[in-house]
Amino acid sequence: MTVPLQSPTQIAWVTPDLDATEAALTGLLGVRKWVRIPDVHFAPDNCSYLGKPADFVASISLSYLADMQLELISPVRGENIYSDFLRESGPGLHHICMEAPSPERFDAALSEAAEQGAPVVQQGVMPGGIQFAYVSAPQAGVPFVEIAYVPPAMRAFYDYIKQEQR
Repeated sequence: MTVPLQSPTQIAWVTPDLDATEAALTGLLGVRKWVRIPDVHFAPDNCSYLGKPADFVASISLSYLADMQLELISPVRGENIYSDFLRESGPGLHHICMEAPSPERFDAALSEAAEQGAPVVQQGVMPGGIQFAYVSAPQAGVPFVEIAYVPPAMRAFYDYIKQEQR
C-alpha cells in the first residue's frame, strides 16, 4: 500500500473459548494481564458484513506483548466474519491490524486495498469511535488484514492496558 499506515499494531485470534486462549497465550508468551470486554454489540446502523447491515455481538479480550496488541475475539451471536471463520477454519490466527493516522487516510487505504484486489469483507465503527475494516488477504498468508483508525480517547484506553503489562 502506498497510503502511509503504521507498522502492524495488533495480532488477533478468533476463539470459542476466551479463558482457554488467554491461558495458552499467557503461558506461551508470558502475557501478564488480559482486559476482557464482554458482549460488544455491533449494530446494523454502524456495521456491515459482506456489504449488508450486520447485527452481532462478540466478546473481546486485549493484552500487550511489548508494543504489540494481542486481541482475542469470541463471537456470541449474529452473522459476522468471526463466526464464519470459526465454522470454516476453527479457532486460530484471524488478522493483523494496520492503523491509519487519520480518518482520511483510513478511507484512502480502503480504496487502495480494493484497487489491489483486497475487498472489504466487514467494516464499521466500534463504541469509542474506532473505525475498522477487514480486507480479504489470503494471498498475504493471513485470512484478513484489518485497517483501523483509533481516535485519541481510545488510544488512551489502549495505553492503560499496555501499562498493566509492566
